[in-house]
Amino acid sequence: MHTTARAEQAVLAEAQFGHGPTWDAGTASLLWTDLRSRTVHRYAPDDTDHSMEVPQQVSAAKPRSRGGLLLHFDEGIALYDPDGERRTWLTFWARDGFRGGETTVDSCGRVWANTVPEDEHGDGWLVRVDAGGAAHVVLNGISAGNGLAWSPDDTVLYFADGATRRVDALTVDPVTGAASERRPAFEVDGEPGGLCTDVEGGVWVAVRDRGEVRRYAPDGRVDRTVPLPSQRPTGCCFGGEDLTDLYITTAREGLAEPAPADGAVLVLPDAGTGLRSHTFAG
Repeated sequence: MHTTARAEQAVLAEAQFGHGPTWDAGTASLLWTDLRSRTVHRYAPDDTDHSMEVPQQVSAAKPRSRGGLLLHFDEGIALYDPDGERRTWLTFWARDGFRGGETTVDSCGRVWANTVPEDEHGDGWLVRVDAGGAAHVVLNGISAGNGLAWSPDDTVLYFADGATRRVDALTVDPVTGAASERRPAFEVDGEPGGLCTDVEGGVWVAVRDRGEVRRYAPDGRVDRTVPLPSQRPTGCCFGGEDLTDLYITTAREGLAEPAPADGAVLVLPDAGTGLRSHTFAG
């Protein structure tokens, strides 16, 4: 599990708020967004980073089984056709003062997404949305929903609320999507950002105010800390042909003196072995 490799710059970007990294195995490419700049990116290793402008802030892009993308906007979740020209709302909430947060897809192809209050004093929510667009509120009262990730058996959903500096866990029925038994999983010394998991059940956390990514063992212990050349990592996911490379999005927003790597997408080669992400069923 351990490696002496250092994080490198994969995409030499200057993203204001890089977000939502997702490895799309079907196209062997990394989807990520610059939330503030309203752009969706697709990066193929050994190729270039392609971007698409969208009409509002976008926190995540996920592949669809019917082709195209699912996009998490401030006003809700939309589906884009493969050519990127036609947009259809899957679910629409459009509440002032909230932006899109983290997004994940479960083993049955449902999307789980949370919202974040822009003034950090409101209460966001976590919803589960079926392929047909039916939305179910799972949790309320989330101040800063920064991360979502599944356990290897798809029965536990980890989520980070940056305001509590803790990662919690929900027990989920992978067939029905019913969620219960919210409980603390582990405390984080710092603000937890995006999450991902590996095949051994370890939870990787981008620690936003520490400039590092950490691996938490299934028992909640930190068993690895990787310092990064960026001050503000925002999210992480495993990618590459064998899902062994850890990709990390970063942000420049709010930094008085950004470093060259702030806003770039980083990669930590041979970090471990990640889980294949699921595809939205719609």
